[in-house]
Amino acid sequence: MKTDYVPMDLMLPPKVTDRAFDRLAEINEGASDEKALRIAVDGGGCSGFQYEITLGEATEDDLVLEGKGQKVVVDSVSLPFLTNAEIDFTEELIGARFIINNPNATSSCGCGTSFSM
Repeated sequence: MKTDYVPMDLMLPPKVTDRAFDRLAEINEGASDEKALRIAVDGGGCSGFQYEITLGEATEDDLVLEGKGQKVVVDSVSLPFLTNAEIDFTEELIGARFIINNPNATSSCGCGTSFSM
């Protein structure tokens, strides 16, 4: 019998690649107040959920992932949707952007920001 329940000990936080931390460091270079990269999951988009990637400050209920002197934060509501995910940065012909490689997503949209579970 298949169940959607995942034991807490198997719920690993998202990982952040060195490329993502390096790009965030470039964004924050020379800034008087460095910002964290905030990753959130919100309802909506063409597949049911969408990623919201912004710069901001960490709050009390955030998970803070640190590397290379930079911070990536995920709020407690979004965290279960990002279990075992990878936060990366890519540069392609169509542009450069932060991306989420999410093993929990059953499908995603061509835009890369919308997914379903």
